[in-house]
Amino acid sequence: MEDSEIIDLYWRRDESAVSETEKKYGALCRGVAQNILKSAEDAEECVNDALHQAWTSIPPQRPDKLGAWLGKVTRNLALNAWKRGRTQKRQGGITALLDELAECVPGPVTVEKELEEKELAGAIDRWLRGRSKEDRILFLRRYWYGMELQELAAERGMSPNRLAQKMHRLRRSLKQALEKEGYL
Repeated sequence: MEDSEIIDLYWRRDESAVSETEKKYGALCRGVAQNILKSAEDAEECVNDALHQAWTSIPPQRPDKLGAWLGKVTRNLALNAWKRGRTQKRQGGITALLDELAECVPGPVTVEKELEEKELAGAIDRWLRGRSKEDRILFLRRYWYGMELQELAAERGMSPNRLAQKMHRLRRSLKQALEKEGYL
């Protein structure tokens, strides 16, 4: 079923919208949550929460790309769950990812700096557009979707060490681009 048809189901308040969404995007959402939380049960809870959020948010929202919208919702829910777990001394796998990016990206943004956050997102977006398609995919799969280095390396047919070096070069390039634009 096409995204527009699923969204129309939400707008008609047809409960089959949830099952159609789960059928089409459940695996994607589970993967995103699992990569962050490292727990199948917690990931499943995030997927259920994302589906619930879709039900309560559509309408009034009408996402252009349902899969991307759901991925973002799931990722945010998983990060919130990870933060809750971290405060309870149950750290998840996202810690290493955040540590890797810490030297490239400025610290947390306050409310007063919302405009700067958008500008920073634009700078990262411009940097990503300047990379090859493969580099963009690797970067996003590693740092947005939280995929393990070993999994990415196997997928790409390269050694984890070689991929780690490639990711290091990408982070260094991002850092240099952000320094050039005055963010670091």
